[in-house]
Amino acid sequence: MDPSTAAAYDKPVPRYTSYPTAAQFDASVGPAEHAAWLAGLGGRPATLYLHVPFCRELCFYCACHTGAMRQPATLDAYAAALVTELEAVAAAARDVTVAAVQWGGGTPSQLGPRRLIDIGRRIPILFDVRPGREMSMEVDPRYCDRALVDAMAMLGVTRASLGVQDFDIGVQKAINRLQSPEVTAAAIDRMRAGGIGHINVDLVFGLPGQTVESLSRTLDQAIALAPDRFAVFAYAHVPWMKRRQAVIDERTLPGAPVRAAMAELVSQRIEGAGYVKVGLDHYARPDDALARAVAERRLRRSFQGYVADETPWVIGVGASAISSLPQGFSQNAVATADYLAAVQRGAFATARGIAWSDSDRLRGDIISALMCHFDVDLAEVCERHGAAVPPLLAEVPRLQALIDDGMARLDGTHLLVTERGRPVVRSVCAAFDRHYTGAEGRHARGI
Repeated sequence: MDPSTAAAYDKPVPRYTSYPTAAQFDASVGPAEHAAWLAGLGGRPATLYLHVPFCRELCFYCACHTGAMRQPATLDAYAAALVTELEAVAAAARDVTVAAVQWGGGTPSQLGPRRLIDIGRRIPILFDVRPGREMSMEVDPRYCDRALVDAMAMLGVTRASLGVQDFDIGVQKAINRLQSPEVTAAAIDRMRAGGIGHINVDLVFGLPGQTVESLSRTLDQAIALAPDRFAVFAYAHVPWMKRRQAVIDERTLPGAPVRAAMAELVSQRIEGAGYVKVGLDHYARPDDALARAVAERRLRRSFQGYVADETPWVIGVGASAISSLPQGFSQNAVATADYLAAVQRGAFATARGIAWSDSDRLRGDIISALMCHFDVDLAEVCERHGAAVPPLLAEVPRLQALIDDGMARLDGTHLLVTERGRPVVRSVCAAFDRHYTGAEGRHARGI
């Protein structure tokens, strides 16, 4: 991507892990709506997502809902609240089948083996868990000992996602995350020996002090770990949302042309190592479920990234957790104290959300197809939603500029994101986003 194009598209734009995005959530959805929506699942399969908003220490780059926590009493109270909420979900969503379980955060392992096992053992008691389901867990390799691996194996964890971000010592110091390749490799070996057969590695480009050359070295070291999947995200500098990022000197952040070169390098190196590109920022081995989902056009985009789950429904449990249900999105209170207080009162902790309109469902399917497969048959989607293509196109005037720039091509009713446009697919999606304004201070940059 040439510098002028990179600069033109380096504007705030959503990541489109959902549509409408979380920026549109409001207090119109509360505990009563959430309970009714859970009841409306009617026995359909859903993914169970458990959010643990704690880490051993904070990384400056992180924009997740998490905080440093080591106090046993708080960890005990949070683990108990997760069990209480799981019990309330099971009572509301009768006969729901759990198709997959995801532990996210933060760092779920910060709860420690005993608490994890106490929570995990309740899941098959409360829910009909599908045989052969995947259970994934996010893990900090720096704090992954044998006791944790044994607990993960006892829970039935099948996939672990390891945060790496970058192996360059200068970058690590800038983001407050010191983690050597040797420590990371040892954690992977420990988990594989413990029977956790699938490993994901997360990297980030666009970090402070990072260069194309240093990123290249990190890619060499990460590829040598031979994970099943990579997730390589562009750093989102949003200090107005996450105050911890304010300690990062913006002058040390790579500019848009360098970030574009980094994105190209990532694709070249990881695909060159035999991985399949999955959507915008994931990579998987050809025999991995995620790669098969791409080939079979079953790939889905969720708040957890790209997933191969067959169900679009997600039940979120824990502080800030988001549920995706047939009627819309609902989100728990973000602050841990507010979440704990609500659960201890015997109520759902739902604080906000959004009910889908017919337009949201139509546009959401288009955006999902673009984010997952870089093309969409507008006629097919419109027919499914009882709509017509001409009125839809009349409502998306920003699309023509993207076509004129060579970022997208419209052949009849088939919309294709070109190879040149794939790095800015989020901007193509934004053309269909009726809520998007492009305002500064609301979303991460587009490059």
